[in-house]
Amino acid sequence: MKLTAIRENHLYRKAYQGGRRAAAANLCVYILRDKKSNVLKKAHPEKKLINRVGIAASKKLGGAVERNRAKRVIREAYRLIDAGIGIKKGNLIVIAARNPSTVSKMQDVKRDLQYCLNRLDMLEKHDTADA
Repeated sequence: MKLTAIRENHLYRKAYQGGRRAAAANLCVYILRDKKSNVLKKAHPEKKLINRVGIAASKKLGGAVERNRAKRVIREAYRLIDAGIGIKKGNLIVIAARNPSTVSKMQDVKRDLQYCLNRLDMLEKHDTADA
C-alpha cells in the first residue's frame, strides 16, 4: 500500500520539536503520536490505523538527483521493514536524510532505519539479530 505522506509544514515542525528522536549514520527518525489518527482510521477504506510519513532531504545533501535518490531509498527501506517486521501504527514519522544516504547502499539505509525504529520501540516484533 502506498505511504500516506505528511504534506503540512506544521506537522514536520511538531515532530521535530516534540517528537522522540533516534539517529544513525544515514538518517534521523522523529516519532510523534498522531492526534488525528482516529479520524484518518474512519476515512481509511480498510478502517485501519495508518502512519503518516514524511521524508526530509535538505539541499545540503546535494542536487535534485541526490536528494531524490535518498528519498527513494528511504521510502523503499520503510516499505520493506513495514512489510517484513511491521511498524506500529497511528504516528507521525519524519525521516531526515543525512549526507551519507546519497551514496549508501539500500541495505545500509534499511539497517539504519530498522535500528532507529527499534530504539524508538516502533517495531511490531523486535528482531534483535538485525538491530
